Order: sequence, then C-alpha cells, then structure tokens
Amino acid sequence: MSNEEILEQTETAADVSEVEQVTDESPQDEAASVNELKQKLEAAEKKAADNWDQLLRARAEMDNIRRRTQKDLENAHKYGLEKFVTELIAVKDSLELGLDAAKQDTASVDALVEGTELTLNMLKSVFEKFNIAELHPQDEKFNPEHHQAMSMQEHAEAEPNTVLAVMQKGYLLNDRLVRPAMVLVSKKPAE
Repeated sequence: MSNEEILEQTETAADVSEVEQVTDESPQDEAASVNELKQKLEAAEKKAADNWDQLLRARAEMDNIRRRTQKDLENAHKYGLEKFVTELIAVKDSLELGLDAAKQDTASVDALVEGTELTLNMLKSVFEKFNIAELHPQDEKFNPEHHQAMSMQEHAEAEPNTVLAVMQKGYLLNDRLVRPAMVLVSKKPAE
C-alpha cells in the first residue's frame, strides 16, 4: 500500500468518527447546541449592528468637521484682513481731512506738513501693529534676498556691493519679503 492510500484511509476514518460523534448526541444536546448557536448568532448580529451604527456616526461626524473646517477657512480668507482694514480706514480718514484742509484758502504749509506727518505716524503704527517691517538699507551690504539692484555705480570710497541709494523702500510681513528694496549698489572703480 502506498503512502497516499494510507493517508486517504486515515482521513476517511477521521471523517467517519466525527459523523459518529455527532450522531451519538442526544436530541437534548442538539437542541442546546442549536440554542447556543442562535444566541451566539444574535450576539454577533447585535455587535455588527452596533459597529455599523458607530461607523455611520463617525462618518457623519467627520463630514460635519470637514464642512465646519471648510467654512472656517473660507471665513478666515474672507474676513482675515478685517482688523487691518479697520486700522487703515483711520489713516484714510486722516488723509481726506488733510486734503480738505489743503483746499481751504486759509491753509498753511506748516499745518499741512504737520497733518501729513501725523498721518504718516498713524500708518507706521498700523505697520508695527501688524508686523510689517520697512527695509531701508542705506549704506548696508547688498542682500539679494531683500534688495533688488537697479544699477551699479563705481564708487571709490564705498566698499563694493554696498547700497549707495534707496530708490524705493522694501517691506517684510512677519519676516517674509513682500517687496524688495530697489537700490543703487556700489562697485569697485575701474583702474
């Protein structure tokens, strides 16, 4: 007899013994077994229904969070500049008052200069409040990250790559460049 035939007979004998064990059970044992299986099935179905309910609730909560976050983000984009605008309105009002005063026949240059300086100081305080820094790099080393060279000029007394003149100031917002300073840069004189 081959190994395969012996293995086949062993498996068949095991199957027969299992059938004999099942058929040896009394009707009471079968009923208890069936009731136990029904209880387990009911418990499993209840647990599955609870898990499904939890999943649906979690999905609904995630959708609500996603919608709420999207709405908050839209409002932040829409109204994020509200405080800044409120501060700027006061500066605009001051400029309009100064312009109205300049149009009057009794306007003096000194009063207009004083009003303009006060308005400029208001604007500077708004810039400080919102962390806007002015770049005025006169006589500083040229920095290509913050400055834009408009031209270069030979200069015997200044070190090469030094800012000789600022044509337009630059600005940083929270240490991030908004506009580079436009500058005239020195270079070594030709010999």
